[in-house]
Amino acid sequence: MTAPSPETETRHLSAEDSLATVEPSSDAREEGAPLARNSSSSGRAAGRRVLVIGGSGEIGSAVARILAKEGADVAVHYFQHRAEAEEVGADVRRLGRKTVVVRAGLASAKSVVDMRDQLHGSFGYIDTLVNCVGINRDCVFSKMNDDEWEEVIRVNLIGTYNCTKTFVEEIVASGHGRIINISSLVGQMGKVGQVSYSASRSGMIGFTKSLARELACLGTTVNMVAPGYIETPAVNRIPEEIRQAALSQIPMNRFVTPREVAMGVVYLVSDAADYVTGSALNMNGGMYL
Repeated sequence: MTAPSPETETRHLSAEDSLATVEPSSDAREEGAPLARNSSSSGRAAGRRVLVIGGSGEIGSAVARILAKEGADVAVHYFQHRAEAEEVGADVRRLGRKTVVVRAGLASAKSVVDMRDQLHGSFGYIDTLVNCVGINRDCVFSKMNDDEWEEVIRVNLIGTYNCTKTFVEEIVASGHGRIINISSLVGQMGKVGQVSYSASRSGMIGFTKSLARELACLGTTVNMVAPGYIETPAVNRIPEEIRQAALSQIPMNRFVTPREVAMGVVYLVSDAADYVTGSALNMNGGMYL
């Protein structure tokens, strides 16, 4: 007899179970954890208090800047590239919004908790989390070693878990929470030489959909943006023949820009997406439908 699958043995959570799972602690209800948005600013993200994980990177920096332009206060996370993160923070300040630059190694739960404590002291509680970080270690599966596999999973998937787990109580306590994960086209369709990266991004898809079901009754939405090839300096450095081969697979015949990805995040943060949860905003120019 075949053993039952894990799915058949999993107890389905009721709405009451979800409430018990993420009921905010008393700390998350103290002053500094606003239950109503501050509407003193204008824009599609007006009054939001956002933490952008990976805010020093090409995509994260675009997200942070555009959210600030749309009225949000934005905290900028980095791990290695402090100068770039500080530059993003300076741009946020020039837009008249509150910001702080914070560091954490995402694979370490303790490091993320320490970042949260620093954030609370200098920025306050957040109502929106954008998980925008990822690494890859490209090679065919037969040549992949355990360290390469584990590093990608630790940063991309466990890092997303650590950040979300650490901040979910205060996000829910806000009464209008948003969690947005930046995934990838590769997590949907796969790619030769990117088994570990694809697995981490596919895991993020399941993470997003399941968490969306748990938090929907609590007023928090969970969505993801799944871009295809992104127009970045790294992509521009690839050999022209490889670039053209990639473009030939895209009906729109161009790569998505960081700004376009960031505008997708703005939509999911905005009131226009109040009834959108568990969704993937595919931004791949028709490459995968």
